[in-house]
Amino acid sequence: MSSFLVIEAEDVVWLRAGSALAATARREAAALATRIGLAESRVAEVSLAVTEIATNLMRHADDGAIALRMSRMGNQVAVECLCLDTGPGMADVNGAVRDGYSSGGTLGIGLGAIERLADTFDVHSLPGRGTVLFARFHGERPLSYRVGGDGATDEDGTRPVAAGLTRPISGETVCGDTWAVRITADDARGDGPVMVLMCDGLGHGPLAARVGERARQIFRRSAAVHPHDVLRQLHDGLRGTRGAALAVARLDPRAGRVDLCGVGNISAFMVEPSRRSALLSHPGIVGVQMPTVRTYSADLVAGSALVMHSDGLHQRWSPADLPGLLWRHPAVIAGQILNQAGMRRDDAGIVVVPVPSR
Repeated sequence: MSSFLVIEAEDVVWLRAGSALAATARREAAALATRIGLAESRVAEVSLAVTEIATNLMRHADDGAIALRMSRMGNQVAVECLCLDTGPGMADVNGAVRDGYSSGGTLGIGLGAIERLADTFDVHSLPGRGTVLFARFHGERPLSYRVGGDGATDEDGTRPVAAGLTRPISGETVCGDTWAVRITADDARGDGPVMVLMCDGLGHGPLAARVGERARQIFRRSAAVHPHDVLRQLHDGLRGTRGAALAVARLDPRAGRVDLCGVGNISAFMVEPSRRSALLSHPGIVGVQMPTVRTYSADLVAGSALVMHSDGLHQRWSPADLPGLLWRHPAVIAGQILNQAGMRRDDAGIVVVPVPSR
């Protein structure tokens, strides 16, 4: 029997733009880097890069926030920084990353140096609407990803498997939305089947977050290969809780097919550069009242992506309004859709799984 690797949501520290942002971001980043056991010199590099990211946000953006978190895939652990702003955006992203480019007044190391300090780095900007910057810092630097070129590829030529992002409702520090992705351990960089969970625990705050954590535990332990079977396990395992809106998808790039089984207010789309196709869910509450459900299927298009999100993001976003986004790292795709479609009055969660182009 194959063993599995699980990529899943980790606790996210959200820091809103404000006078203390740079100092707070530096402190939180250093604490995360120390927590995962990075060397003192690497902790200093992470702190420097995150401080510069925060300084750039405060100096050049209209408004925004920084999300700091620990990420884990198998035995790889890293610190991740996502910076989301509301404009004015950059007309020439690749130019801004080149050494020597400066708009003045920053720490002076620039985006090019942040790129070199990070193991994974990407940026997507919509002039007049907002920019998302993503940087990941490993200890041993096992993979390297850079902005530009013909799409989101790692150093070994494969696309990143998946990424997501969660944000709690204003006033809370924990989020009831969560996500997870499961792949076979011997196919971590291949094009084998990918199982995806998107969960929205009912309500907000710690009780909703507890439902999400329970759902991730069940998904993590499950060996089922069909979304309907995983959904049934989740329904049984969430009995006695407040329940959740929840969807499970299985992407099989080799077969060219995606299957989805969902209950409740989870949106799921197969997204191409100029269009998207919805995958349907059924009304109900997993763990409380689950109807008879069916699995919906769609063809996979090379170079597209599966996007699943909770109702903390409105459904009116369009890929045509986000030019170039599908070529970016899935963390940047998730961040920019949340940046453009997220609503502050609710928990928000999104997960993105790219479809290999080969």
